[in-house]
Amino acid sequence: MTPIRRQLLDLILQPDAYDQPAAQIRPLQLEAARELFAQRREQIPVLRRRAEESGVTQIRSFADLVPLLFSHTVYKSYPAAFVEQGRWNRLSQWLKTLSVEDPTTVDVSGVTNVDEWIATLGSAGHLILATSGSSGKCSFLNATRSDFDLKTRHFAHTLGWPRLKPNRDRAVFQLSPSSGPNSAVEAARIGAAVWGRPGATHFLTDEPLKISEVSAMAAIRKRMAEGLATPGDIAQFESKSLEQGRRMGLALQGLVDRILAARHEPIVLSGLWAQHLAIIRRARELGIQDGEFHPQSYISAGGGIKGVTLPPDYKEQVDRFYGKVIRGTAYGMTEQAQVMPRCEAMRYHCPPGLIMLLLDRPGETLVEATSAVVEGRYAFLDLLYDGRWGGLISGDKVSVDFAERCPCGRRGPTILDTIVRYAQTGEDDHIGCAGTIDAYVRGAMPA
Repeated sequence: MTPIRRQLLDLILQPDAYDQPAAQIRPLQLEAARELFAQRREQIPVLRRRAEESGVTQIRSFADLVPLLFSHTVYKSYPAAFVEQGRWNRLSQWLKTLSVEDPTTVDVSGVTNVDEWIATLGSAGHLILATSGSSGKCSFLNATRSDFDLKTRHFAHTLGWPRLKPNRDRAVFQLSPSSGPNSAVEAARIGAAVWGRPGATHFLTDEPLKISEVSAMAAIRKRMAEGLATPGDIAQFESKSLEQGRRMGLALQGLVDRILAARHEPIVLSGLWAQHLAIIRRARELGIQDGEFHPQSYISAGGGIKGVTLPPDYKEQVDRFYGKVIRGTAYGMTEQAQVMPRCEAMRYHCPPGLIMLLLDRPGETLVEATSAVVEGRYAFLDLLYDGRWGGLISGDKVSVDFAERCPCGRRGPTILDTIVRYAQTGEDDHIGCAGTIDAYVRGAMPA
């Protein structure tokens, strides 16, 4: 790792990690980006081809990074037939075009499904995170063990900020599976490791999350929405959904009483909105009222509202029930290792090792800070990764305050708590230059 990159990443260990003046940090970030690009262009075929086509030979300004940023779609740019037909060697060849280390050296001849492919690569040090969108086609993102270690260190110095610091002394309740190649599951595992005291970490289930099953469910939902699913497909989908819901419902019931019994001590609890409402229902049965949780408890809620009927005031109900606890809130995404915690002024602060970039809607031009608050498309170069290129253009529309200080008093630019997607559910988000990078992937693969 280059010295300046290491310097920026190590700042997370300092008490003032999220209080760094932009005038001091941005020149270091630019130099780190210059060093990292010089390395990665020689290691990652797609990045090298993209640099050659765009004419970027070195990073002189942050604007030079823009044509080198990937779209999130690049991580699912392989032909679907590779998975559908079990062509695991070809899938590994595709992954090689986006990776620093070569996954094609791993023997996948005995692999029979995508979960085995992920596990086989993982045993060789390629820690794959997978996500499944509405189409059912997965994104696969390669990472190294050192990436995971640095990510864990980052979480240990970010979760709970600015009021708490994880100290491995709490009961932890993560309402998710304990294993699976998914970023939410990984975050839950890391959270349990940095917060939890020995013997007091609890997950919803030890049944691993299987990407093959998640993808199959997403694919049938898409066919149903398009009117292409057969009655047999729909019946099988509904049967599986009911059975999955039954198992997870039983698992949640087994945890809820433990959670409620621990409410007077500072705990860590993370779950979906619907799961929190289930906790509230059980609490009411036991006569537990609003605001009985320890004020130093760290509680996170979010997601899980697609296909679920929730009351209009579900957020307000959850807020009232837990009362004056500490809310676990941060901004991040699967492709980004370093999350951005939210301060007392409801602003998201950027860690020094994450280069925040604000682009126009097409994702083609860097937006200059012409006023205190500027709106645009969020993009970044995450300096943490050794497994892949950490530059990405997201689908998020954000407002960035470039003022010298946040209303909380800390220095550095911040993102307002007004983040939305540019594309609504079911719409395509057309990103300009980065969106064409799929062609580079195909060109970088052997015939």
